[in-house]
Amino acid sequence: MPFPIDEKLVVAVASSALFDLTEPHRVFAEKGTEEYRRYQREHEAEPLLPGVAFPFIRRLLSLNVSSPDQPVEVILL
Repeated sequence: MPFPIDEKLVVAVASSALFDLTEPHRVFAEKGTEEYRRYQREHEAEPLLPGVAFPFIRRLLSLNVSSPDQPVEVILL
């Protein structure tokens, strides 16, 4: 069954904007896929740091707190 979004503000945001992925990207670009996978496994329990879009998305989602209709949906790409 599809999720009804026809009366919502739907915002899509890239994971690299929502979270600071500078270091994982550097590992991937400089050392390749295998080292990147190793890096990801070694750091999987660490929370990601906020990226440039994090405060904006947090404020948008705060609109849902005061409305029973929850008018904002965020899609992470």
